[in-house]
Amino acid sequence: MKFKEKLESGKFLITAELFPPKGVDVSAFLRRAQSLKDLDAVNVTDNQRASMRAGSLAMCKLLLERGIEPVLQLTCRDKNRIALQSELLSANILGIENVLILSGDHTDAGEYKGTKTVYDLDTVQLIKTARLLETGFDLAGKKLSGAPKFCVGAVVNPSATPDELQALMLEKKVKAGAEFFQTQTVFDAARYKNFYDKVKHTNAVILPGVTLIKSPKFMSFLQSLPGVYIPQEVQDRINGAADPLAEGIKICAQTIKELRSFARGVHIMAIGMEEFIPEIIRASCVL
Repeated sequence: MKFKEKLESGKFLITAELFPPKGVDVSAFLRRAQSLKDLDAVNVTDNQRASMRAGSLAMCKLLLERGIEPVLQLTCRDKNRIALQSELLSANILGIENVLILSGDHTDAGEYKGTKTVYDLDTVQLIKTARLLETGFDLAGKKLSGAPKFCVGAVVNPSATPDELQALMLEKKVKAGAEFFQTQTVFDAARYKNFYDKVKHTNAVILPGVTLIKSPKFMSFLQSLPGVYIPQEVQDRINGAADPLAEGIKICAQTIKELRSFARGVHIMAIGMEEFIPEIIRASCVL
């Protein structure tokens, strides 16, 4: 069953994401991917944190060849509308149908500060562009030789304020053609439920993000990111733990259990610790 079909099935979905290598040695990437082979889909990030890495498209193809259904992440930051359309068509030619459309971190977040950003299209426009290509025409009105088919996703940040603005953006993306959403990291299921109640009328399939905290230092990094809220209880557990990673696994599994009662699934972000995702899933008792 393809990911698109799973979205329509009502199944509790579990996705995760992988970072491409900063170089051409893909051995570590493929080793981490093997830990995720039983998940419903695996995202490949697109130069996340504005840091140059191997392309998402190439890594998605490697996953597909190994029986892992990929989600191509495509940001508006680096490409103009010509290149974005080309990337979408190229993905479909290679058999990649799932695409997650997002703005992308500003270049000031990475090691290429001062690099020009593009943002020729915004996320809503790019979602509409993917749907337009499916009709057999491009943005210039030219007819395509064969039309692609996509399963289009987008992102939302339920912890950002005001959350009414995030709810409005989600609705716009649904109207543009987004079929599923993955969110910024969630550590407070009750707080996420408040946001979910504002948008559940859209019937969008939303997979709240859960992140594995591996150390106090990593937790501090997460707290520095816009829109990330970590409850004091979670902070105290990590800071007071003899084994922060083991405690982070427990917190991640507990959060998934709490989300399980109303969410359609979860998107697990282990950030270099993907080998622990099967343990998290077992501890959360969702499979």
